[in-house]
Amino acid sequence: MKQHDTELDIELLSPPGGKPVKMWTQGVPVEAEAKEQLEKLAQLPFVFHHVAVMPDVHVGKGSTIGSVIPTLGAVIPAAVGVDIGCGMMAAKTTLRAGDLPDNLGKLRSAIEQAVPHGMSPKIRNNKASRDIGSWNNAPPTVDAGWARLKDEFDAICRKYPKLRGSNHYKHLGTLGSGNHFVEVCLDEEGFVWLMLHSGSRGVGNAIGTHFIELARQDMRRHMVNLPDQDLAYLKEGTQHYDDYVEAVGWAQKFARINREVMMQNVIHAVRGVIPKPFETHVEAVNCHHNYVQKERHFGKDVLLTRKGAVSAREGELGIIPGSMGAKSFIVRGKGNPESFNSCSHGAGRVMSRTEAKRRFTRADAERATMGVECRKDEGVIDEIPMAYKDIDAVMHAQRDLVEVVHTLKQVVCVKG
Repeated sequence: MKQHDTELDIELLSPPGGKPVKMWTQGVPVEAEAKEQLEKLAQLPFVFHHVAVMPDVHVGKGSTIGSVIPTLGAVIPAAVGVDIGCGMMAAKTTLRAGDLPDNLGKLRSAIEQAVPHGMSPKIRNNKASRDIGSWNNAPPTVDAGWARLKDEFDAICRKYPKLRGSNHYKHLGTLGSGNHFVEVCLDEEGFVWLMLHSGSRGVGNAIGTHFIELARQDMRRHMVNLPDQDLAYLKEGTQHYDDYVEAVGWAQKFARINREVMMQNVIHAVRGVIPKPFETHVEAVNCHHNYVQKERHFGKDVLLTRKGAVSAREGELGIIPGSMGAKSFIVRGKGNPESFNSCSHGAGRVMSRTEAKRRFTRADAERATMGVECRKDEGVIDEIPMAYKDIDAVMHAQRDLVEVVHTLKQVVCVKG
């Protein structure tokens, strides 16, 4: 059942026997499959109050991307997913547009050298590379970051030894692939910003995959009938629940530190290309958009899963990136309780990666990213701007969730 809430300017789904689904999607397309997925999610008995849906919503594995899910007494590992703690970091610099080199290719190359990226970062493929301070005379940020993570990880591995074989230390300070990126951007006043997008990498994937399977085993053991096996959950009070909350919290910490390490090395790389001294401004933001944490909403302490959504408490700064070649935004939250103080995490895909590769060509990618120093080969066609929703429409649909503080346009983009 569908209706429209004119007061909030949202679309409302009312699945039979489930909680309401409130969607900030006016003016943006939403797949029928995404609505069906949301209705199944809202019918789970431990979902609290309602499900909030952001304008970048699209079908996902586990749960719909662009959804905010409050739960009582249970957590859905597949809703959090395997890119645990994926998110954004941005830092404003004191550089202006005129301080950038005429040849932006040098800047892009320096960043690519400083931040390992892609499926198999060569920088970490040998024992000598463990001396992270040696690459390009970069600061030894990886070892310092790992020191903040190691003890907690060792405790988790004592209970789940197979996680020790995952890429943890080796992936710290690396970008990954897919839609992860590092960008140099200009704001509306011509100031230079550095921005990046990544998460918990291989170790987060290992943690997510392991606990998703444990949840499925628990469902089979207790003969729980689910509308979708990806909605398998862990009940509060069980060992698996407690262990997952501990492990997912650690993976989110890893993701945050991973972005900090990369940002430090991006700044170092930029200083190697631009001789003018500069500082990074206090307007630095480091926010998850794929995570779970305890929060209080509508009078209850809940576990809140943001699957492709950003915290937007009143006055809180966040980042909403557009697609490669489109605008991005630094935003300030309005603290809308109906959205559980959340906003979108980006533009949101309108087609799959496979469909984008089928529909578009290298020439299309070159035209769509004109003026941006970036890869323009067949390997990034799935990230072409036309594969994403119109970021302006997405921002308009959530105007009661956030206000725009800065509008950014990238001039350099390093893709994983």
